[in-house]
Amino acid sequence: MRLHIDGAEHEVDVEPDMPLLWVLRDELGITGPKYGCGIGFCGACTVHLDGVAARSCQIAAGDVGDIAITTIEGLGTPDMLHAVQAAWVQHQVAQCGYCQSGQIMQAAAFLAAMPDPTDADIDDAMSGNLCRCGTYPRIRAAVRTAAALLRTG
Repeated sequence: MRLHIDGAEHEVDVEPDMPLLWVLRDELGITGPKYGCGIGFCGACTVHLDGVAARSCQIAAGDVGDIAITTIEGLGTPDMLHAVQAAWVQHQVAQCGYCQSGQIMQAAAFLAAMPDPTDADIDDAMSGNLCRCGTYPRIRAAVRTAAALLRTG
């Protein structure tokens, strides 16, 4: 099957019911999306499907079709960080870092849909992404900063 990931086409020979997360990590070596719980509860495996945040552990590769998949590797580059990535660095959000790619992907999709969120909007949108280290206040602050960066360009 052919998958469109981070702006490139990838041909993979996998069973259609293989979770997208395993295709990304095990077949293609794209390790930004993490395995956390395997049931779509923690958000560590979050990617974008046509710009919408989705749990890659819960999506069968065969169900993706021509949908554009974006991982944390395709969101920004070291030389040109996405506004959410820049805000994460500015607020030193990461501690252990395990959940951060999923957190960032969730925040980027959320801000694309809601560019001027309230704190309650942020808390609601990010509530499905768990952070074992408890950096939630820094996550909220980084999302607010990213929203401002995206609005001002």
